[in-house]
Amino acid sequence: MKTILSAVSVAGALALAGPSFAQTRGLPDFTQIVENQGTAVVNISTTQLRQRQARSQGPQLDEDDPFYEFFRRFVPRGPQGPQGPQGPQGPQGPQGPQGPQGPQGPREFESSSLGSGFVISADGYILTNAHVVEAADEITVKFNDKREYKAKVIGVDRRTDVGLIKIEAAGLQPVRFGDASKLKVGEWVVAIGSPFGFENTVTAGIVSAKGRSLPQENFVPFIQTDVAINPGNSGGPLFNLTGEVVGINSQIYSRTGGFMGLSFAIPIDVALDISSQLRTAGRVSRGRIGVVIQEVSRELADSFGLAKPVGALVNAVEKGGPAEKAGVETGDIILKFDGRAVNGSSDLPRIVGSTKPGARVPVQVWRKGQTKEVAVTVGEIPDDRVASSRTARPGERKPAVAANRLGLVVSDLAEEKRRDLRVQGGVLVDEVREQPRADIRAGDVIVALTAKGATTELKSAKQFNDLVAGLDKGTTLTLQIRRGEANIFATIRGEITGG
Repeated sequence: MKTILSAVSVAGALALAGPSFAQTRGLPDFTQIVENQGTAVVNISTTQLRQRQARSQGPQLDEDDPFYEFFRRFVPRGPQGPQGPQGPQGPQGPQGPQGPQGPQGPREFESSSLGSGFVISADGYILTNAHVVEAADEITVKFNDKREYKAKVIGVDRRTDVGLIKIEAAGLQPVRFGDASKLKVGEWVVAIGSPFGFENTVTAGIVSAKGRSLPQENFVPFIQTDVAINPGNSGGPLFNLTGEVVGINSQIYSRTGGFMGLSFAIPIDVALDISSQLRTAGRVSRGRIGVVIQEVSRELADSFGLAKPVGALVNAVEKGGPAEKAGVETGDIILKFDGRAVNGSSDLPRIVGSTKPGARVPVQVWRKGQTKEVAVTVGEIPDDRVASSRTARPGERKPAVAANRLGLVVSDLAEEKRRDLRVQGGVLVDEVREQPRADIRAGDVIVALTAKGATTELKSAKQFNDLVAGLDKGTTLTLQIRRGEANIFATIRGEITGG
């Protein structure tokens, strides 16, 4: 009660003192940004064709079983499944399959999802997130004046989550680009997108941090904001107060699947560089030097004789790689690369990645108490790990990897990854096919599963898939997830439907 009275007293004092605090500071007006730039923001809906093995409601019997004919004739066919819910990252859940026509046989169904994007050229090029469009068989782009176009994928880059698509149109109004490097922490920014499918939704906030590193996202210095970003905002633009795009809204940090005050955008200069390569070459060329690095702590800096904890400590050098050929050694601390300061270990992958393969660049290292300079000829990250520049041809099927009953494709966790995360076990989420009502993302590491009061620590993908396959219909389970340094518990309520 004291807190409430104090707040009222303060509000009254401000009212008596004259103009309100908000009026004195002059809160920003976003209407001109929306009116002038909103027409360049689009809603993107995608459809993917999937195959699912039909399941009979009766027991699975061989045709020579004496009860086979009985169940075939008298057990009713399953009804059409319900349309799935909105997943926490934006995609709409898949439509339930048709009831089985027999004891087995694949059934095709459509899975749809929603996202956002924005026009970058008058002739129909549109920027969005890679995860919005990369798996799509059909893409529909809708403008705020209800015009609709079919789009094709020019290319995607998973490492930066940048996607470039194209519609057949002319005379479009593109956005204006700003300089993300000039953004200041505390500056107002505005997002326009389609959260949960609500088109042309405007949200605003401030820049919370710059150059933010996220787990498994080594090539993007993210802009962190407190702008309300929700499923469906992915791929939409982030504007500064002059109406210039400074970023692409890409990720949120959430324990619930919804907005919790932390949103992350890809700086527009990074996105434009990637889109330019996708447009001209259909792929992204990214440098590498072949080292394994770690952060330099205060204790490590003291032990190496560095005045402050900066640089990237080399704890392994690839045999025969560019760094080894240049004379880089285990225990070196890389301080500069091609004249650019490496303030932390997360800076090095970005700097190297943006360096043209084949370039010979100077690298300054700290070795045995003094600086030393070597020249490295930068290599290239293999193409199949960087970008995809075409969509499937009509009738062509993408390689099928079985998903479990949660719609997750998982694999065993590499020993190196276990060491990096400091975990004893776990499985890696490679793909989220059918997003459950929980915050689960590709790249997550699931370390434990709890169901019916029992917790099982996970050691292999087979173990996890077998556990999920053995759960009863409607079971509520909780997954313990490791995402970078964060531990997250994702509860999936009653979504186990298949047998």
